[in-house]
Amino acid sequence: MNGLRAVLLLLIVLLPVDLVCADENAFFRDSVEPLLKKHCFECHSHSAGVMEGELTLDWQSGWKKGGSRGAAIVPGDPAGSLLIKAVRHSDPDLKMPDEKLPEKEIAILVEWVKKGAHDPRTAKPVVDLASATDWWSLKPLVRPTVPGDGTGNPIDAFIHARLKQEGLTPSPEADQRTLIRRLMYDLHGLHPTYEEVAAFMADQRPNAYENLLERLLKSPRYGERWARHWLDTVHYADTHGFEHDVFRPHAWRYRDYVIDRLNRDIPWAQFIREQLAADHFFPKSSQLTVALGFLGAGPYDSSAAATAPKSFEYLDRDDLVTQTMGAFTSTTANCARCHTHKFDPITQADYFSLQAVFAGIGKGDVPYDADQAVADQRAHWQSVKVAAQQKNAGLLLKPDNLKLVAEWEQSRGPKPHWLTLEPDVFVSTNGATLKRQPDASVLSTGQPPDQETIVVTASTTLSTITAVRLDLLTDDSLPHKGPGRAHNGNLHLSEFELRLFLPHAEEGQVVPIRQATADFNQAGWTIQHALDGNPKTAWGIYPSVGVGHYAVFELKTPLSLEPGSRLAVTLKQIHGGAHIIGRFKLTATDAPKLNVIALPAEVETVLTVPVEQRTPEQQTLLAATVLEHRADQELEKLPPKVHVYAAASAAANAPGTATFPQLREIRILSRGDLEKPREVVGPGALTALSPLPGRFDLPPGHPESARRAALADWLADPKNPLTWRSITNRVWHYHFGKGLCDTPNDFGRMGGTPSHPELLDWLACELRDHNGSLKHLHRLICNSNTYQQSSAYQPQLVKLDPENRLLARMSRQRLDAGTFRDAVLQASGKLDFTMGGPGVEYFTKTPGPQATPVLHYDKFDLDSPGAYRRSIYRVVWRGIADPLMDALDFPDLGLLAPVRGFSASPLQSLVLFNNRFVLHHAQKMAERAEKSADSVSDQVKHIVLWTWLREPTPDELKSMTKLANEHGLATVCRLVLNSNEFLFVE
Repeated sequence: MNGLRAVLLLLIVLLPVDLVCADENAFFRDSVEPLLKKHCFECHSHSAGVMEGELTLDWQSGWKKGGSRGAAIVPGDPAGSLLIKAVRHSDPDLKMPDEKLPEKEIAILVEWVKKGAHDPRTAKPVVDLASATDWWSLKPLVRPTVPGDGTGNPIDAFIHARLKQEGLTPSPEADQRTLIRRLMYDLHGLHPTYEEVAAFMADQRPNAYENLLERLLKSPRYGERWARHWLDTVHYADTHGFEHDVFRPHAWRYRDYVIDRLNRDIPWAQFIREQLAADHFFPKSSQLTVALGFLGAGPYDSSAAATAPKSFEYLDRDDLVTQTMGAFTSTTANCARCHTHKFDPITQADYFSLQAVFAGIGKGDVPYDADQAVADQRAHWQSVKVAAQQKNAGLLLKPDNLKLVAEWEQSRGPKPHWLTLEPDVFVSTNGATLKRQPDASVLSTGQPPDQETIVVTASTTLSTITAVRLDLLTDDSLPHKGPGRAHNGNLHLSEFELRLFLPHAEEGQVVPIRQATADFNQAGWTIQHALDGNPKTAWGIYPSVGVGHYAVFELKTPLSLEPGSRLAVTLKQIHGGAHIIGRFKLTATDAPKLNVIALPAEVETVLTVPVEQRTPEQQTLLAATVLEHRADQELEKLPPKVHVYAAASAAANAPGTATFPQLREIRILSRGDLEKPREVVGPGALTALSPLPGRFDLPPGHPESARRAALADWLADPKNPLTWRSITNRVWHYHFGKGLCDTPNDFGRMGGTPSHPELLDWLACELRDHNGSLKHLHRLICNSNTYQQSSAYQPQLVKLDPENRLLARMSRQRLDAGTFRDAVLQASGKLDFTMGGPGVEYFTKTPGPQATPVLHYDKFDLDSPGAYRRSIYRVVWRGIADPLMDALDFPDLGLLAPVRGFSASPLQSLVLFNNRFVLHHAQKMAERAEKSADSVSDQVKHIVLWTWLREPTPDELKSMTKLANEHGLATVCRLVLNSNEFLFVE
């Protein structure tokens, strides 16, 4: 037996080394490497751009060096190899991949390690970026040469060249009636009136079509139509969505912003920058705050925000990444959330760098000034107020400010005379003992309650009152001599209220107070808080305890008092902790309101010094007091700010939203799992688009908005091929019903490829090089023969090009949900062209079991104010669809909607014929026809003119007149509104 072993050993030794290696290589290549690629490369390879745990398994040195846990493989020792432990799931802290491998595959890996882990991969892997980016949408954007002799519209040159290759010819030009309806549908989303059609058909000028096109582009109706497309793209709606589908009362301002900016045809690059970072690029343009509604357009899971904030923030940022990159670049960056993109060169690090862009924002109602002049005034007086609070001599002693101080001092007049309000009755609601003092002040004694409300009823001999003064006095019985009863001598006056009781009256009248000033304000606890109605705020005087203080409450208008009238003063002190007033006195004055300012004692002293003898410090002190008061007066005069539902750093502290006091740290998550964080990433975008930066080099301490601004610049860069191809393709899509690339939100390898790539690139260059003007693109498209050709059915074309990608004819399009509704209103003569403002709720509401109400679309008054407005102004409730709109394929805006769906079902036909909106306006149209003509046949003619935009044929007139006589004109209206000639645009 031993001899046999020796012979076998000798044979093995004598075998050629390359034969042994060949067998080992074959075993590795055929059995081992496919398993590593299948199960491990996603998280441990150069090609995936991910080295989880610093371990790479795509070359020999990678597993030999190992990762953060050490060497992954010990050749010859499966039990001691971390790789084998991981795939066996024998260690609860080391289970990879998540789903255990089949035992057969584990056995192959064990055999490999047991035999010595032979691995022929000795060269470090090199990621082939060139092949990864060798895809049409990622290639640099270069203007192609236009085919032909350079005459005519370049669009036609590209289209006709392709048709010629396929042996096809373009269709003839459509008739004028078809062209005006097509143009109005595309550019306005409206059904033309018969008068507009007739005028266009009668216009014999050679440039009649071009004139019509220009008129439509200049109309505000254009922005309303194209805003709907963009709002679909960014899944804008007026509610949160999810389980708590609550209303956003201020979201509509973003909708109006989009309409306005499209009407103005602002450069596309500017449109990008405004929506992502208006607060950064245009800090002095308050009115552009509405643009940030782009970041708040999507759904918001308020339930998850409250119960699972960490998961909510993660998924909310994911939606922002998906929306931003889908809308502006037509990429599916979100597919790299759990791993590097399977098909496109988007790494997981790219994805989380995009999340880092949005790491410091929250969603909420963001306040802003819609009028820039008001914004400028507010900014000016706020800066004055800050300078006053900081005693900034450099700003306060500027000539303009000193002039204001001098004017105040000259108009000041004599010092106000304060007359005591005699405290006839004073009551403590929480048990403190109140004692009147000889000077008519009131002292609080006994055990101090935690909270307190004091009501004082007082009388006065004054016939007019302009202000009431509250003096806080010290007393030896109080902690630190007061004037408060808290352990540190402080107090918190939550609210100050004043009522007038006329003689013999049992109920008092509230006396409005214009403003309050105090001789001292605790930081963050100013006297203004005593008038704000907020129980959580108050006026405090810490650390200036042990001395007296006072506050003056100036009335909105002088108060006339009849003899026998009484004043009731309520002092609410509900902050807690015995922060209550220890001793106080009330007085009143009839002095003119200019003189009613609470001045600290040191300022009163300054006023006794002649102006020319005052030191700079005295001048600064006086200016600070006077100008802070003046700033408060001026700020009070300004109209209140309006709000827009948006996302920005300012929204992070809005009531009811998450609070992000600083930028959150963003880490790559293994397999997208929040419980498996890896390395930290900074803000960035896609690394595959060289020479554009994949990561943003921002200075330390940069503001949150700088991240969004960097992404906006990256998107708007003229060298970014995705951005310009994306919007160009969208514009083409909305004109022809299908983009040159038929997947407008996916330009990757799983999306479509352009039918005419050179035409797409030429148009994208044309848009980019013409200042990003969408209207320039519209002119090119609408003036082309390709756009103006007939859509007539041709059997040979349908056979050769069933989807009409080659565009040998125009594609027929059905009215979408909004345009159908607006066309019905137009035909019935009811369409209301009022622009802007809050959306119209085409439903009634009743409370639901939770936050989401119950909507009753069937109970809405179809003739109520706003009922006839365009569909763009309709409130879209994300989770509760309007049955009519839903039947006509209005999209689910919980998701991005780059393409409207198209369905044709019996239910749809039933809705179109029997929906209460259609029935109602069929009756309105019938009533309109009855007012327009006497005979039934003439009334039918009018109905056909309004809907089909032509005269009825004799047979049509005969049959429809018969129908009207038998079943009424409203039935004829229902018929034409449901006809293909009305529902489809040729």
